[in-house]
Amino acid sequence: MSTSTLSRPPLLPSNIQRVGILFAGGPAPAANAVISTAAVSFLRNNIEVVGLLHGYAHLAEYGDDHPLLEGRDYIRINHHVLRRTRNSQGILIGTSRTNPGRDVSEPAHLKMPERTAPLKAVYEALLSLGIDALISIGGDDTLKTANKFKLFQEQLPAGSKRIPVVHLPKTIDNDYSGIDFTFGYFTAVEILAAEIRNLLADAESTRCYYMAETMGRSAGWLAYGAAIAGEASLVISVEDITGKYEELEETTDPATGKTTVRRVMNLPEVVKRIVATMRVREEAEGKEFGVIVIAEGLAELLPQKHIEGVPRDDHGHIAVSKLSLGRLFADLVAKEYASQTGRKRKITGLQLGYECRCARPQAFDVMLGSQLGVGAYRALVEKRLDGVMVSVCGQLELNYVPFSQLIDPKTLVTVVRHIEPDSDFHRLARFLETYIHD
Repeated sequence: MSTSTLSRPPLLPSNIQRVGILFAGGPAPAANAVISTAAVSFLRNNIEVVGLLHGYAHLAEYGDDHPLLEGRDYIRINHHVLRRTRNSQGILIGTSRTNPGRDVSEPAHLKMPERTAPLKAVYEALLSLGIDALISIGGDDTLKTANKFKLFQEQLPAGSKRIPVVHLPKTIDNDYSGIDFTFGYFTAVEILAAEIRNLLADAESTRCYYMAETMGRSAGWLAYGAAIAGEASLVISVEDITGKYEELEETTDPATGKTTVRRVMNLPEVVKRIVATMRVREEAEGKEFGVIVIAEGLAELLPQKHIEGVPRDDHGHIAVSKLSLGRLFADLVAKEYASQTGRKRKITGLQLGYECRCARPQAFDVMLGSQLGVGAYRALVEKRLDGVMVSVCGQLELNYVPFSQLIDPKTLVTVVRHIEPDSDFHRLARFLETYIHD
């Protein structure tokens, strides 16, 4: 071990000669900080680095009739490629939402060749490139895929090569169990908060309201952060759909006749709550304008009639970009406001989010992403781990969380981290927004 605080980390013996890095799911600021610091750590230990282009898209298609081609399906990452990339925008190796584990939803499926065929293709594709270890960067769906890839290898015949996999958590939604904040979150919050502040100035000038839908598929971290920093009038997310704001809805599948019951929003009550904020602002504070922030995850809680025919992705998530939740709420709120007051108020619905996913990262996200990238190297080379997610806590202290602590062993599904109701973070928004007696 080094005895000087100014000495570089020593070269370490490793059975890894070539490591593969892939990025999957939606983009996030500081993606290149993660990729470049992971890559340079391995390069400085004389380990080759392969960038796997566009997530699992090419790996899952691998076969005798579809070999991997350099430049199209992967690149060799070297110091020249990495010049000044840590603070750059975009994703050096691209991304996709291809899900090779989509047909595996329980452990028994791992023994079924027809269900594991895409995972087998990924495994053989990596072998064809001489990959000795895999770094997976992505959200909770990508974490599920990494875990399924690890479990798939455990079913291989004795003596088969094992490719250890380490996962680095990524999502601007910040809804990850096992880590306090994910890289890109603070940059995304700042970009969206700036948009909200611009809308607020516009709203004040024209005496109108904006219904701003933000990203945040399963939890309200991004919506709440943007609303707090952007000085929004009200923020509502999935965590707020409790009590009188929720109800149960029965739906019957016309093809099978099967009836299911699901939890949905009591949409009229939620709309009334928004109008209550507007009226208090006007009648008590003299403000005829504002910005209401709603998290896109509310789309999953809409009554069935509002989501009929809306497509879903490979992971089963509703395509919220096809729904226009902001405009739906704007129409409903405008009608309720007119019904209550006898007056019209212009309310415009819009979606925010895509503009923040590849923004130039803030310093904290670069530092956090860099530590996660270095953490991948330390997990694989220093600690020789497999099946762990790299995490940080406190002052960017590294720790390594086994997949088994993050994923349900029966359903192979990750646990979403919601904002705790009545937590200090949750209450912060309630203190700062327009106050009403509910």
